[in-house]
Amino acid sequence: MKKLLFLTTLFALTFVNSQDIYLQCGNLVDTQSGKLLKEKTIVVSGKNIKSIQNGFVAGTSEDLVIDLKNKTVLPGFIDMHVHIEGESSPTRYLDRFTKNPADVALQATVYAERTLMAGFTTVRDLGGSGVNIALRNAINKGVVKGPRIFTAGKTIASTGGHGDPTNGMREDLRGDPGPKEGVVNSPEDAKKAVRQRYKDGSDVIKITATGGVMSVAKNGQNPQFTIEEIKAITATAKDYGMLTAAHAHGDEGMRRAVLGGIKTIEHGTLMSEETMDLMIKNNTYLVPTISAGKAAAKMADIPGFLPPVVAKKAREIGPVSQVTFGKAYKKGVPIAFGTDAGVSPHGENGKEFAFMHEAGMPIMKTIQAATVTNAKLLGIENELGQIKAGFLADIVAVNEDPTKNVATLEQVVFVMKEGVVFKK
Repeated sequence: MKKLLFLTTLFALTFVNSQDIYLQCGNLVDTQSGKLLKEKTIVVSGKNIKSIQNGFVAGTSEDLVIDLKNKTVLPGFIDMHVHIEGESSPTRYLDRFTKNPADVALQATVYAERTLMAGFTTVRDLGGSGVNIALRNAINKGVVKGPRIFTAGKTIASTGGHGDPTNGMREDLRGDPGPKEGVVNSPEDAKKAVRQRYKDGSDVIKITATGGVMSVAKNGQNPQFTIEEIKAITATAKDYGMLTAAHAHGDEGMRRAVLGGIKTIEHGTLMSEETMDLMIKNNTYLVPTISAGKAAAKMADIPGFLPPVVAKKAREIGPVSQVTFGKAYKKGVPIAFGTDAGVSPHGENGKEFAFMHEAGMPIMKTIQAATVTNAKLLGIENELGQIKAGFLADIVAVNEDPTKNVATLEQVVFVMKEGVVFKK
């Protein structure tokens, strides 16, 4: 009897695994060419896209057909800047003293699922407590629902810099954090911090090249690394095959980051035209995170939501990000898509498309930034970012043609990741 049950179960698993999925698509966005294709069928087999066929095709009686004939279908979106462990709230600055790692991990699972349901099947997490590494692993194992995560683990900062985890604490709690905690003050420290991130299991490196808005420190703009320190970070990261990113609001810190070899500049709020030219010359990408700027400015107007020192910076810097992005795009600075979700709410990542479009970027270009561009930066351009035979089946759908109504990208109605349907 036990042997018969085993054979029956094995047959059932084989049957399910042999089933192909046919997605009948009214519109299909070809992110490589930037064209909208009509009446296509995507055949998914296991984790991968098997083929794209003309017209509405059905397989055998054993195959599953999903009707997306009145939808627009796109590759799963990629957000290059999120903080999956937390989200802005009036208790955010108290939470670091009251929440245990287990509390952070459990809340992060909620944000991860919300992100996936919004159509973002891949994200780059740019700094947290280290719980983000465990979350990535849990998602990869199928324990938790969420996007594929490329994580920086803990941010790298200088003493008192934007990413110093002890900012705002009383003196006896501050201590003297070093490379292990992500605080460096020399090229040697910088090398050790990168290697520590690698040891911890990080995929990418993130530094805070200037002051920031949300940290409890008065300056949101000043440079906080020397060029020599940045070069030590990027050279070591290259040895370990890790993409580098730099948080930067102020222009001088941004300039140093570009000259030091950083690949993506996050925010870029107060970027000068000279730095824009430098980014074009060095093929350095801007990740504008307009969503975060707008969210921070709104929070600053809510009494008691932010500490006074943070609210002041949010009012000064928040409203500028969209304007600067528009200038950078028009000048020809390479653009990647990222939101800084965690400052803005998780699951509202799709609003960034409209913010970028409002600043002058064509809608199809914003979609390409969130797909083929980001996939190339992450080194996964042969697996993700396009709906193409042989690629992983990360596929989303929206109700309308996004090139005519960009807001439809905020309401994803179908989500598949690696051939598994998570939302229908």
